[in-house]
Amino acid sequence: MSLIKSKLIQNITEANPHLFIRDVERIVNTIFNEITQSLAEGKRVELRGFGAFSVQHRRERTGRNPRTGEAVQVDEKFIPRFKTGKELRLKLNSKINGSISQKEED
Repeated sequence: MSLIKSKLIQNITEANPHLFIRDVERIVNTIFNEITQSLAEGKRVELRGFGAFSVQHRRERTGRNPRTGEAVQVDEKFIPRFKTGKELRLKLNSKINGSISQKEED
């Protein structure tokens, strides 16, 4: 199951009934916009315990078309990267979480 932005807003609103849904939506949008803007400016965004977003530059290069094998020029581009924080990594790899994953596979 994936978590989409509207579900995230709904979860936050349910956990904080004193907040209006429009305010929670504005907060979530502001956070995502700030992260996006910082990455667009080439800055690193670190959320302690969760992870860090950064931008990696890929140089212009000559690639190959997989169907024909002909050379194709690939323009330079910037790729977003995410590195998990220690707390998130520990939570994902905990023994409790591992046993839950095993039950879901059965």
